[in-house]
Parts: sequence; structure tokens; C-alpha cells
Amino acid sequence: MKNKFYLLSSGLIISSLLAACGPSESSSDTSAEPENSDGATLVMWEDVDKMVGTEEAIKAFEEEHNVTVDIQEKPYGDNIEDLRLDGPGGTGPDVFAMPHDNLGTAVTEGLIQALNVDEEVTSMYTESAMMSQTIDGVVYGLPYAVETTILYYNRDLVDEENLPETLDEWYEFSKEATEGDDYGFLALWDQIYYAQSIMGGYGGYVFGMDNDGNYDTTDIGLNNDGAVEAAEYIQKFYAEGLFPSGIIGEQGINVLDSLFSEGRAAAVISGPWNLGPFEQAGIDYGVMALPKLGNGDQMSSFVGVKSYNVSSYSQYPELAQELVEWLTNEENQLTRYEKTMEVPAIEALANDPIVTESESAQAIAEQSQYAELMPGIPEMNEVWTPVDSALQTIATGSEEPKAALDGAVESVKSQIEANHSGN
Repeated sequence: MKNKFYLLSSGLIISSLLAACGPSESSSDTSAEPENSDGATLVMWEDVDKMVGTEEAIKAFEEEHNVTVDIQEKPYGDNIEDLRLDGPGGTGPDVFAMPHDNLGTAVTEGLIQALNVDEEVTSMYTESAMMSQTIDGVVYGLPYAVETTILYYNRDLVDEENLPETLDEWYEFSKEATEGDDYGFLALWDQIYYAQSIMGGYGGYVFGMDNDGNYDTTDIGLNNDGAVEAAEYIQKFYAEGLFPSGIIGEQGINVLDSLFSEGRAAAVISGPWNLGPFEQAGIDYGVMALPKLGNGDQMSSFVGVKSYNVSSYSQYPELAQELVEWLTNEENQLTRYEKTMEVPAIEALANDPIVTESESAQAIAEQSQYAELMPGIPEMNEVWTPVDSALQTIATGSEEPKAALDGAVESVKSQIEANHSGN
């Protein structure tokens, strides 16, 4: 199927662009004189509140290599933007965390090093996780965690013995549960990241694939019949007052999180990043894979892969790669999981008792069977804003789904033509 990106190559033949920008085009050349890194200091940009998952591994690495690792916590989704400025200025990282959908942009701009890793290393990771880090057969990062959206439900508000199993059942549940400022089931379907769960299940897709397994950015399936049907289904949750207007727009995610954390929403679709916050809010919650659709198919979702990558501006690229391999090995990913609850990208850990005993890890693993790898090519940057805007007009009822999606797709195609015509 066109929309099952995770079964195919990541998009991914953009090697003609790699000579464009990088300061270290020959970074993977192992014939160069070995670097002298004794006593060196590496700067590492770690994700916010995730240092606890790596500090033990970092200490061991420092002792073994006689080096110092300066860990700085930053929102990992902003790292590529920051690297554009800090890298050339000499204040950037050697190693940094990155969401996989930034990979294509990072490579085409020459911001990250290719890694010289053999099959013994790459074979440790799940197939889709490793795909997300590979472009035209070249590895640019190693994955340390995978995530996808799941359904949270409040055990005090939902009878687990009669837990809705389909989206239609959640719709009926919401009609009974919604009263005043209290709601039943909620989701951020004015954003393509979440709306793709329904669109994908009805046959919508972002980019199709060509015969070589590469993304065909001229084939956009976000306004096909299935996508329109999904948008019409989405619209009724808003039109009937089952979703509050406050969850539409930029602040919607904060409103949704608050409603669930305050016990005023019985169930929400969210990601593993909320496992800790919802628990800290005192909510007795359960988690499960996303429900089935009315057509009998399972709701889809995007799979996101978190990776560590080496900056092209690093003065110690070999040492930095060693740190990436060390942080992403089986032992250290398991430790990270125990400290942060981020699901490991190591194939063998899928059957580890520490992981399998976790309800959240099981839900993520189950949902991942139906999920799609989020496109990691630069053209994906042109999708988010116009499609989200269209979904918001659908949510508010200011435009019909077909017209809104047609306009969004036309905008995406125009932006790709304008900004990526040389690709």
C-alpha cells in the first residue's frame, strides 16, 4: 500500500544533494590520520528532562576514554535550527538528539556526519528505526527510541469491563459523557500528525512511492476519497460539540493535556511523552492501542524515531561516533527505558521482561504494527502548515472537507515546486 511507508525505504535517494553544504564532506573517510581526543571535551545536546536516562552511560564513557562530556538539555526538535547558527560559530554540539523527520533536511544542508558503522551494529535495531537513519545506503545516525500515539483513558471515568473498542463506540460514549466542561474522548484532529490516524485508515497518505521505493512527492494522497471521508468523520466531533473549541489551534495540545490531567476528559489520544505528566497529575489511567475505525481497519499513526547524530562541525567526529554507538547499545537503551519510559529501538529488547511487563510499552508496540514511518525528507516541511490550516477550517466548520483539503494539497505542491524543484 502507498501509505505504509515503514515497509519501504525511507525516501531516500537524495545523494545528489549531499555535496551542497557540509563542512566535512569526507567525514566518513577512515583513511585519515586518527584524531587525538585524549582529554577532549564533547558537547552533547540531550532532550529536555532526559539526561537522567544517559548520565550513567556518560560517566562510564568519560572514564573509559579520558574525556569530558558536557551535556546540555534542549528541546530536541529545535536542534537542527540551532545547529545552523551554533555549528559554524563553534558553540554547537558534537552529538545531539534529533527526530528522524529532520534527517533529510540535516543531510541536504550538510549539518550531520555520515557514520561508519558495520552490520553488527545496525542489525541491533528494528528495521523501521534503522530505515529512518539511512539515506541511499548511508547511515547518518543511530536510533535510541521509538514513539507513536496511543489512547489514554481515565479508569475512574471509563468502565474497563466495557471499554470502547472502536472509534464509533468512543463517539457514542462521548455523546453520553459530554456535559458542560466535561468531555468523553478527545483528539487533536486539527493537526495532520494526529489526523493521519484516521486518514491513513481510510486510505489517505502523505506521499506515494515510486517503483524504486522512494517517496514520490508529486503523488500526495491527502485529498483523495479516503482522506475526504476521514475529514468528514472528524468534522462531526467538532460540529456536535464533542470536542471543545479550545483544543483547536496552537494551544490545543495544552488544553487537551489539561482536560485529561484535571479529570475532565475521559480519554485522549496522545504520545508516550505524557506517561509521566499524567501520572504526576494523579490520574489513574490505562493505555491501549488506537481503536478500530468504522470500516473495520485499525487506526493508523505516525511512528517517530529519536536518534543521536554527529555534527559536521565536530572536531572529534570519531570520538563522537563512539559516543553515539555507546549510548544506543542494548544495555544503555534498556537503562534509558527504565529511567525515561522511552521505548527502545533495539530489536531484542522487544521481548525483554522489563519492557514487556509495561502496559505502555505493549500499547506502543501493538500500535506500531499499524503505524507509518513519518517521511523524513525535506519536502515534508511543506506539508505541516497548509494541511494543519485546512484541518482547522474543517474543525471550525468554516470550509467543507473536500475544498479545504484540495486547497491544502495544491499549496503543498506549489511549495515543493518552489523550494525543492532541484531535488
